[in-house]
Formats: sequence, C-alpha cells, structure tokens
Amino acid sequence: MKLVRYGNPGKEKPGLIDAEGKLRDLSAVVGDIGPAQLSEAVLAKLRKQNPAKLPLVRGKPRMGCPVANIGKFIAIGLNYADHAAESGVPIPKEPVVFMKATSCIQGPNDDVMLPKGSVKTDWEVELGVVIGTRARYVSKKEALNHVAGYAVVNDVSEREFQLERGPQWDKGKGCDTFGPIGPWLVTRDEIENVQKLEMWLDVNGKRMQKGSTKTMIFGVAHLVSYVSQFMTLMPGDVITTGTPPGVGLGMKPPLYLKKGDVMALGIQGLGEQQQRVVAFKA
Repeated sequence: MKLVRYGNPGKEKPGLIDAEGKLRDLSAVVGDIGPAQLSEAVLAKLRKQNPAKLPLVRGKPRMGCPVANIGKFIAIGLNYADHAAESGVPIPKEPVVFMKATSCIQGPNDDVMLPKGSVKTDWEVELGVVIGTRARYVSKKEALNHVAGYAVVNDVSEREFQLERGPQWDKGKGCDTFGPIGPWLVTRDEIENVQKLEMWLDVNGKRMQKGSTKTMIFGVAHLVSYVSQFMTLMPGDVITTGTPPGVGLGMKPPLYLKKGDVMALGIQGLGEQQQRVVAFKA
C-alpha cells in the first residue's frame, strides 16, 4: 500500500494511492496514519479495503508527511562509501548515528527555508525507514519484521552549522523545514528488495545525485538492529539511512542552495518530492 496524509498543515487526513495512482480518502476507516495505525493488525485491515469503494479525492491537495506524530527522527551519516570519500572522511567502522529534530519534519513538497545566517545549506536524498512495532535489542534477522514501510527523505543540512560549529552534527540537521518526508509511506510488503532501489536528486533540473541503496555500507536490517541496541525504537519512529554521492559539499568548488533553487528527488517505488528554496522568515 501507498499510505498518505493530505490537506493543510495540521489538518491532514489519511488516504491511500490506488493502483491507478488516484488518491482515496481513508477517514472512515482510520483516524490518521500514525504510530497506532502502523501495527501489522491495522495494516492488514487497511489491505482488506477495496480502494474503488473509498471516496475519491478530487484535485491535487497538499501532501503532508505520511506519518503523524513521529517520536524520534534518527539519522545515519556517511553510510555510502562513495559519499564518505567525497566528504574526505574514512569509511566508518560502525554506523554514525545522530538525531534530526522532529520540528524539522514537513510535507514532501513544502518549501525549504534557509536558516537565519545560513551560507552552506545542502541536499541529501535518503531512504527513510518507518518503524511499525517496538524494537529493542533485535537481531539483524528479525529487524525488518519491525519495519512498517519506507519513504523518501530529503536530509537537508546546513554544513557550516553541522561541521564548523562544534563536534555535534545536530545543529546543522534539525533546522525548520529540513526534514521533508513522503509523498507516501510504502508498506514493507511492496518492496521486494530494499537494498536494490535507485535514487536521485536534481537541483534546478540538473542531476546532482544518482545512486542505489545497494551501495550502503550498513544495510537497513543492520541499521534497525544496531540502533535498537542503544534506544528502543517505537512505532512511528523514522530512521533516515544516509545519502549517495553528489551533495553540494563534495563538489569542487562546493555548491550550496540559494533562494529560488528547486530540488526534485525520488527513490524507485517510493515516489518523488519537490521543494523550492525560500529565504528565512521569522
């Protein structure tokens, strides 16, 4: 299934995308798409729905983040060998874990706002993993059983804040609007091999990133298992799993986002996003 939340910010309704790509309303079936709806039992109930009998949503409403009330937004750094190389750092021996503030989460096509004083805002197309059932000290073999599904994430990053303002990355990762997620939550059963998905990102129509989840240093099962050793993963938590090469930081000379730029990005089977870059607004 492709599950969505659509409508104005803070007033999103649950929906799904049918086999013809049409938006159907799920409001009569579930109250929202959030932690309580990500269990196997509720997802099984949703799979039994006949999309043709669900109300058709007309027009092109705004898409919100496909998961409501995300508790933790966990990120993995330097998880593609070629991206580590362009960043000038060695391949990590263990996953690099940091947090993105949940206040940065937004819809997939909402504007990205440059932070106050920003000079090095950058892009990163990433695979997002949405947890469906509580995971604590799970094995790699069991890990994917705790995943509800997957979504596209743009891990927008302010490199000066991230790398030049102290040892912690979080300051450059959690600025307002720096976490577009969606357009859909694609349930795990629809993805045959999560380690074989093509991914891309364009800026102003020029291809900047092109890669595949097959080149991850640490795969999805490894990451879910690994993170669960340090914190309990709860339904609705999101792990964003790293980016392939082609970020602005790695270019010679580096290239960063400016007002008016447009990012377009997508992952095979998970849909596409597009954001316009806007100036800081108080």
